[in-house]
Amino acid sequence: MNLVHESLSWLQPAIAAHGALVLFLILYGESFGLPLPGESGLIAASLLAAHGDLHIASVFLAAWSGAVLGDSTGYLIGRWGGRYVLRRYGGLLHLTPERLDSLEKTAREKGFMVVLTARFVVVLRQLNGIVAGSVGMPWPHFVAANSIGAGLWAGVWSFGPYLFTDWFRRFL
Repeated sequence: MNLVHESLSWLQPAIAAHGALVLFLILYGESFGLPLPGESGLIAASLLAAHGDLHIASVFLAAWSGAVLGDSTGYLIGRWGGRYVLRRYGGLLHLTPERLDSLEKTAREKGFMVVLTARFVVVLRQLNGIVAGSVGMPWPHFVAANSIGAGLWAGVWSFGPYLFTDWFRRFL
């Protein structure tokens, strides 16, 4: 636990010093696959907003826009090269051509809900856009689901800690 605390010790001071821009960059990078502490950064920014160091509207806007643009970048990466990589190296992950076809069918039929809810699941949040682009999910469906899902996720983790900080403090 100490290792996690030390590795994240830079997060809150960086956000406090540079504001929502740092949050945007962290969430942008995390949303297309980089191993960054996006959710932790968002919670830290929300708590800073609760203390008056940031504006909660800036936190939400940075979170939503970083998440949407990062996932969209991941989608484009997946669209331009992901399918080739999956066809060529999918066998290493036991992703046979039949399984890939099944995944593509699922993306066509249920892709909207998968993209919408994936933001709330840690590994899916990072790979959501790349996978959607790789399996050929239609761009308009992806953009709509991505925008709505990012709005819900950013809303929960921006306004939740911001509004309920005092409530949690009483119980802790």
